[in-house]
Amino acid sequence: MRDEFRSECAIASSLDVLGDRWSLLIVRDMLIGHKYTFKEFSLSKEGVATGILSKRLKCLEGYGIISKRKLPGNKKENIYLLTERGVSLAPLIIEITVWGDANLRDYNKNLNHYEMLKADSQSATRKVREAYIQFTEGFLNASNQTLQ
Repeated sequence: MRDEFRSECAIASSLDVLGDRWSLLIVRDMLIGHKYTFKEFSLSKEGVATGILSKRLKCLEGYGIISKRKLPGNKKENIYLLTERGVSLAPLIIEITVWGDANLRDYNKNLNHYEMLKADSQSATRKVREAYIQFTEGFLNASNQTLQ
């Protein structure tokens, strides 16, 4: 985590944290794909190297975008969950997806088709946020029950 940003600009400062090739993809995988382990992130189609993945996870944790904890019932494995700060990136993820779908399909014929894009951006954002929160609550509740 850096102590200094390159400028006072909110866009530049945000890019200092999220503007690399991997951070928003990790957030996407968590928010939309409900991934939560290092192994799941490393198996994503984009093929992030494990060393880079480790650095990005530490950076995202350092800025309070994700939290790291041990998997209940398996104290060796870490799990990563978005914090409220991380979940608040949902509108950005949705808008980038909408923009890419509208502007890059001519250049990349293999772009994914997201069901959520059939709704307006605000509805899609709300659905993605709600689904993630429901996933984490269900995941944590199920994990806690296995310990009792």
